[in-house]
Amino acid sequence: MKDPLKMLRQVQQMQSQMSKVQKELETETVEASAGGGAVTVVATGAQKVVSVKIDPEAAGDAEMLQDLVLTAVNEAMEKAKLLAASKMQAVTAGLGLPPGLI
Repeated sequence: MKDPLKMLRQVQQMQSQMSKVQKELETETVEASAGGGAVTVVATGAQKVVSVKIDPEAAGDAEMLQDLVLTAVNEAMEKAKLLAASKMQAVTAGLGLPPGLI
Protein backbone atom coordinates (compact mmCIF):
# COMPACT_ATOMS: atom_id res chain seq x y z
CA MET A 1 0.00 0.00 0.00
CA LYS A 2 1.22 3.50 -0.81
CA ASP A 3 2.20 5.95 1.88
CA PRO A 4 -1.09 7.58 3.04
CA LEU A 5 0.64 10.84 3.99
CA LYS A 6 2.21 11.11 0.57
CA MET A 7 -1.17 10.54 -1.06
CA LEU A 8 -2.76 13.16 1.20
CA ARG A 9 -0.10 15.71 0.21
CA GLN A 10 -0.68 14.93 -3.47
CA VAL A 11 -4.44 15.43 -3.05
CA GLN A 12 -3.88 18.72 -1.24
CA GLN A 13 -1.52 19.91 -3.99
CA MET A 14 -4.04 18.89 -6.64
CA GLN A 15 -6.83 20.78 -4.83
CA SER A 16 -4.65 23.87 -4.66
CA GLN A 17 -3.76 23.61 -8.34
CA MET A 18 -7.40 23.03 -9.32
CA SER A 19 -8.46 26.12 -7.37
CA LYS A 20 -5.79 28.13 -9.20
CA VAL A 21 -6.93 26.78 -12.58
CA GLN A 22 -10.57 27.60 -11.80
CA LYS A 23 -9.61 31.20 -11.02
CA GLU A 24 -7.62 31.39 -14.26
CA LEU A 25 -10.60 30.05 -16.21
CA GLU A 26 -12.74 32.89 -14.88
CA THR A 27 -10.44 35.41 -16.57
CA GLU A 28 -9.50 33.58 -19.78
CA THR A 29 -11.86 33.99 -22.70
CA VAL A 30 -12.81 32.19 -25.88
CA GLU A 31 -14.58 33.71 -28.87
CA ALA A 32 -16.95 32.20 -31.39
CA SER A 33 -18.87 33.69 -34.29
CA ALA A 34 -21.62 32.72 -36.69
CA GLY A 35 -22.88 34.07 -39.98
CA GLY A 36 -19.45 35.14 -41.14
CA GLY A 37 -19.00 37.32 -38.09
CA ALA A 38 -22.56 38.68 -37.97
CA VAL A 39 -22.79 37.44 -34.38
CA THR A 40 -19.78 37.12 -32.07
CA VAL A 41 -19.92 35.69 -28.56
CA VAL A 42 -17.17 35.89 -25.94
CA ALA A 43 -17.26 33.52 -22.97
CA THR A 44 -14.93 32.79 -20.08
CA GLY A 45 -13.26 29.46 -19.54
CA ALA A 46 -15.72 29.08 -16.66
CA GLN A 47 -18.49 28.97 -19.29
CA LYS A 48 -20.01 32.37 -18.62
CA VAL A 49 -21.01 34.49 -21.60
CA VAL A 50 -19.49 37.95 -21.16
CA SER A 51 -20.41 39.64 -24.42
CA VAL A 52 -22.51 39.28 -27.55
CA LYS A 53 -21.83 41.49 -30.57
CA ILE A 54 -24.37 41.69 -33.37
CA ASP A 55 -23.74 43.30 -36.74
CA PRO A 56 -26.63 45.75 -37.26
CA GLU A 57 -27.18 44.36 -40.75
CA ALA A 58 -28.04 40.97 -39.22
CA ALA A 59 -30.84 42.48 -37.12
CA GLY A 60 -33.24 42.67 -40.06
CA ASP A 61 -34.26 39.01 -39.94
CA ALA A 62 -35.20 38.09 -36.36
CA GLU A 63 -35.45 34.35 -37.01
CA MET A 64 -32.05 34.20 -38.69
CA LEU A 65 -30.55 36.36 -35.93
CA GLN A 66 -31.87 33.99 -33.25
CA ASP A 67 -30.26 31.04 -35.04
CA LEU A 68 -26.96 32.88 -35.39
CA VAL A 69 -26.90 33.83 -31.69
CA LEU A 70 -27.72 30.27 -30.68
CA THR A 71 -24.99 28.88 -32.93
CA ALA A 72 -22.36 31.32 -31.66
CA VAL A 73 -23.26 30.75 -27.99
CA ASN A 74 -23.13 26.97 -28.38
CA GLU A 75 -19.76 27.16 -30.13
CA ALA A 76 -18.38 29.46 -27.42
CA MET A 77 -19.58 27.09 -24.69
CA GLU A 78 -17.94 24.14 -26.44
CA LYS A 79 -14.65 26.05 -26.72
CA ALA A 80 -14.89 27.00 -23.02
CA LYS A 81 -15.45 23.34 -22.07
CA LEU A 82 -12.44 22.26 -24.10
CA LEU A 83 -10.27 24.97 -22.52
CA ALA A 84 -11.34 23.92 -19.01
CA ALA A 85 -10.81 20.23 -19.78
CA SER A 86 -7.31 20.80 -21.11
CA LYS A 87 -6.30 22.87 -18.08
CA MET A 88 -7.77 20.38 -15.60
CA GLN A 89 -6.10 17.50 -17.43
CA ALA A 90 -2.76 19.21 -16.91
CA VAL A 91 -3.44 19.34 -13.15
CA THR A 92 -4.39 15.67 -12.86
CA ALA A 93 -1.86 14.28 -15.36
CA GLY A 94 0.64 13.14 -12.74
CA LEU A 95 -1.87 11.27 -10.62
CA GLY A 96 -2.42 8.34 -12.95
CA LEU A 97 -6.20 8.75 -12.86
CA PRO A 98 -8.35 7.54 -15.73
CA PRO A 99 -9.36 10.30 -18.20
CA GLY A 100 -12.64 12.02 -17.36
CA LEU A 101 -12.58 11.06 -13.68
CA ILE A 102 -12.17 14.65 -12.53
